[in-house]
Parts: sequence; C-alpha cells; structure tokens
Amino acid sequence: MIPSSSAARATDVLVRPVSLGSLTVRNRIAMAPMTREFSPGGVPGADVAEYYARRAAGGVGLIISEGTYVGHASAGTSDRVPRFHGEDALAGWAGVADAVHRAGGAIVPQLWHVGMARAVGAPPVPEAPRVGPSGVPLDDSEPGRTMTRADLDEVISAFAAGAAAAEANGFDGIELHGAHGYLIDQFLWAHTNRRTDAYGGDAVSRTRFAAEIVAACRRAVAPDFPIIFRMSQWKMGDYRARLAETPQELEAVLDPLAEAGVDAFHCSTRRYWLPEFDGSDLNLAGWAKKLTGRATISVGSVGLDNEFLKTFQGQESGVADIDGLLDRLERDEFDLVAVGRALLGDPEWATKILNGRTDELTPFGTEALARLH
Repeated sequence: MIPSSSAARATDVLVRPVSLGSLTVRNRIAMAPMTREFSPGGVPGADVAEYYARRAAGGVGLIISEGTYVGHASAGTSDRVPRFHGEDALAGWAGVADAVHRAGGAIVPQLWHVGMARAVGAPPVPEAPRVGPSGVPLDDSEPGRTMTRADLDEVISAFAAGAAAAEANGFDGIELHGAHGYLIDQFLWAHTNRRTDAYGGDAVSRTRFAAEIVAACRRAVAPDFPIIFRMSQWKMGDYRARLAETPQELEAVLDPLAEAGVDAFHCSTRRYWLPEFDGSDLNLAGWAKKLTGRATISVGSVGLDNEFLKTFQGQESGVADIDGLLDRLERDEFDLVAVGRALLGDPEWATKILNGRTDELTPFGTEALARLH
C-alpha cells in the first residue's frame, strides 16, 4: 500500500508536462519497451494496437514500443517480434500510432538491431549471418562475422529509413536501442568491440558508429522530431558490465551522441534508486542529464518490491512506495520515469497513481507475464 501522503504528492509531481523536441508529453510517465512476440511475420495487428492504446487510455504520457527490427537481414532473431520496414508492418504500426493518439497518448517506436545476440539460423532471415563490431559474442556461443565498412553503411541507412518511416506514419519521435548488449551497445563496449579502425579503440572511437546512426536519423527527419537514445551499463547475462567507471568516462560516451542529435537519454538500470558512481546519489539518468544537459528518462523496478527475474521464479511483486522516485523528480534529477512490469500487471497504473487511487493498484505477478510473452 502506498501511503496517502505519497499518493497526493505523486499527483503534483508526475502530472507536469515535459517537452522533448517538438513533442509535449502530458505527464512524466512513460511505458518502458518490453519485448513481446505477438506479431506473426513481424506485422503488428489490431491486438498490438489495443495493447498500447489501453496503457495510453490508462494515463501513460509516452509509450515507447517494444523493440522493432530495422530493415537489415541480420537485425532480428524472431519472426514474431515486429519489424519497422515493409508496407505490411508499417501499415500495422500506423494503426498502432493512431490508436495511441486517439487514447490521448504519444508514442515512439524503439528501433533495434540485435547484432551478435542473433541466434544462428533464426528467422526472420535464417541465412543471415550473425554480425557485430568484431564478431565477438556476449556469451560462450560461436563467433560471428566482423562488420565491414559496407555493413556499417547498410545498418546506418536502415536506422535512418526507420526514423523517416516513423515520422511518415504518424509517430511522435523514435528511440534507438543502444543498450543491453545489442548491436549499437556492442560497439560501445570494449569487450565486444576490438576493432583497430576508426570505430574501435578509446571510448570516443567506440561511440562513432552510434553517433553516425544518430546523425543519419537526424538528417532523415525534421530538426525538432525527437530522438531518444536508450543506453545501459549492464548487458543481458552480465549485470556487472560497465561502459564507464567514472563520470568522465560516461561523458566521453554521451557527448558525441548529444552532439549528433540526441534529444533525450533513456538510461536503463535494474534499480532506479541506486547511485551510479561513488560520492554521489545521482543514478545513471541523473548523471546523463548533468553531463549533457539533455532530458533523461529513468527506469528500473519502479513501484515494485522485487526484480523481474524473481517473477519467473514464482515470486509475485508487491506494490512499493515511490517516495524516493518523487524526491528525485522534484529536484529534476531526471525528466521522465519509464514503468514496465507495473503496467503489465495493471494497465491503469498511471491513472491510479495520478489520481490518488493507489489502494486499487494491482501487483505484478506470474499471470501478467502472459501479457509480455
């Protein structure tokens, strides 16, 4: 149960609008991107539109879609994850955007390339190779192919085409998936990027590929069309991984991205309340905002009292108070908060929080996983 005093404060703090480029988000609550495999053939249908529209109608200000594959043969690893290319898929996504707008929300697609996370022989293009900056996997799986200059250009063009398609099909911006050990992040991370050309070496050089993607997307859309960049220190299967050990190292990664045209950084952490570096209470989103001056989105177990993996072990999440979150928002440590599992368990989580109906919140449990997978 969230105390009534917290509920009243949440209404004041979270209801404030915020601007990202040309977009004004009606409140400080975003829906975090969560991979689902409910798009056969990569085409989102009416059920996907209903899924997102229900959260927008439930008070979410900004919907960030599940990851959606860009138009490159090696981008994906499932034929049920949606793609963001091809007339059929884009028509489906236009329907999603329209449904979210009619429900009062804003929406951006998350554009995604999995890189070395692709399974060998997996759909949607079974014959496509696994590719990465150096062909180095994140785990003990077999190596892949090191990307050539032509490969880099093709992927950059695919992201830019996705950005242009988002604007043409009524979306309010885009998010680039540069987190969790997928392709863009594989370039950022020294463990998977062992190149000796201009795209490898020090932190600034490892950021070059990501910055060129951002710049290409910026050229493909209107100057004030929002570009969000999702980043993380941790990787899938390696929670101890870090891009930066100090604020100065983090600044070396983020500055080229901000200069290339990023409007907001979406900083993925497992627990939003943990400080990122010694000597400061700022979390990762707080540091990103301080270092770049750009808007930031924080995420990580918001409103819940355990972690995602605990749910797979049969442990239901309880409803946790959000006083610490409100403290950080009141002092403008970051600008928005992304909510994931809590919105799966309760599509009306946002409107209940914003209207003081916290006694009606539904916990996230194993039943809610059916809405994700």
